[in-house]
This record gives sequence, C-alpha cells and structure tokens, in this order.
Amino acid sequence: MGRVKNGAAGGFGADRPAERPAGVDTAIDWVRTVPYIGVHLACFAVIWVGWSWAAVAVAAALYLARMFAITGFYHRYFSHRSFKTTRAFQFVMAVWGASSVQRGPLWWAAHHRHHHQHSDDEADWHSPTRRGFWFAHMGWFLTKGAFATQTKYIRDLWRFPELRFIDRHDWMVPTLLAAGTFALGGILEREAPGLGTNGWQMLVWGFFISTVVNYHATYTINSLSHVFGRRRFATRDTSRNNWLLALITLGEGWHNNHHHFSASARQGFYWWEIDVTYYVLKAMSWVRLVWDLKPVPPQALTRGRIDRSAAA
Repeated sequence: MGRVKNGAAGGFGADRPAERPAGVDTAIDWVRTVPYIGVHLACFAVIWVGWSWAAVAVAAALYLARMFAITGFYHRYFSHRSFKTTRAFQFVMAVWGASSVQRGPLWWAAHHRHHHQHSDDEADWHSPTRRGFWFAHMGWFLTKGAFATQTKYIRDLWRFPELRFIDRHDWMVPTLLAAGTFALGGILEREAPGLGTNGWQMLVWGFFISTVVNYHATYTINSLSHVFGRRRFATRDTSRNNWLLALITLGEGWHNNHHHFSASARQGFYWWEIDVTYYVLKAMSWVRLVWDLKPVPPQALTRGRIDRSAAA
C-alpha cells in the first residue's frame, strides 16, 4: 500500500489565533457510560482471582504497549502528523491504538486538534482551569456532546475507509484483546501451572486493571499538566512541563514544550527530558516503519521562552 501524505499540524503555541469560543455541554450521558463504569468495577474482581507475577507482568507489558500506542500513534501521528508512514502501517497504528479502549483514532484526533485550537479557553472540553479537575480528567468525554467524532477537524484522515471502520467499531479491538488475555491465561494454566495464573486472573490483570491504569495515566495530561509543573515557554494556555507525568506517560508530560511547538515528533526538547515515545519512534524509523520525524527547529528553543532571570 502507498505512502500517506501528511498535512501541516502544529507550530508555536503563542502564535495560533484563538477561534470564537463555543459552549461545552457538560451533561453526562449515563446510559452510554455504563461500559466505562463496568471496566472500572471489573477491577474489583481481583479480590476473587488473586494475583501472580505472570499476570502482573502481562498487565505491565500491555500498559506500556498501549500507552505508546496512544502517545506515539493517536497523539503524535493521527493528531499532529509529526511523521510519515505507509497506509498499511497507518492501519496497524489505528488498530494498536484502539486496543487502549480510548475510542477510535478519528474521534481521538479530532478532539485533540480541537483542544489545541481552544486550549484553556471557554470552548476547551478538558481545561482544568475552566471546569475543574474531575471534568478535565474524565467527565468531558462522558458527556453527550463529546461522543460524536468532530469530522471537520480530521478531513485529512476521514478519506480512509479503514480508519472510519475502526472508529465506528471501536469496541472490536478491545473485545478481541480481552478474549486474548483470557485465552493466554488458560494456556498458561495448562502448559505452565507453576506460574499460578489462569484465564480469569489474566483477564482481570492483563485487560481490566491494565486498561484502567492506562486510562488515568493518560488523563493526567489533561487534568494535571495544565496545573502542576514548570513553564518554559509563554504559550497562550497554562500548559506545564512535569517530569513525573512524562515518566508514566512515556514523554507526554513535557506538555508546555508540546503546546509551544506541537508539530514535533519529540516532546522532550533536551536530552535530559526523557521521552520514551520518541525513542521508540526513532527506532522504528531505522527500519523504515516510519520516517521524516519532524524535529524541533532551533528557533523553537528560544522564541517565546520565559526569561526567569529577568522575572527574578
């Protein structure tokens, strides 16, 4: 399959003009949130299934793999087109990202692009400075208005029918993953009983617990990275760099960097800013799964920088 052409996405955060604010519907759609609540409640089944090192290891591996899918694919590729790839691998990235149970790639990218256009203004769905911690953390995507995919923001992606299929049937990949973890536990119970695991235990740890931890780690970039941390650049929002959040989200915590120059495939602008997602994308570029990773231009490191010595 052919290569995918990328559109421009991102730039200096302080220079993007704000659009006219629109209202945000804050009413929760309780019926449609039942599956989401159910995923959380399923974690309590650990009381009955117990734990094993095998189950915890699978949970950790799936957490890392799916966090990378969100940060590297849903965010840096689908939302910002910060590198190029083939149409075939684009589909692989969409499937991989969908396994994180954060809806489809088109939905995710559309809402994130909207966020960058309206960051911390009245139209921002998940601004903690506007609507508080819990709504920014998780309430916003449970509202009636947020369930729709805002197609006007993703016309470059909407032309791919395979992406529209994944977006429309975003439940398919997580269901297959859940079934796979259950099957893995059953196989290990039969073939390696010394590991002390089984299908139900692996399902609870490998799918439900791993998914919920992945959820809330991802959400911290909305709820905490606009409140706690340091600001290097004078962006028009309240984005901040937070090294701890960068560790648990594989690089997303360098959020002020990202809002300053969102087009870059790298969010840790300096060598000491750990950005695991970028390292993996760089390794993928060596084997040509991806290429043309957009760099941080030299002027981005100085333009809009806050002069702390002058402030002191």
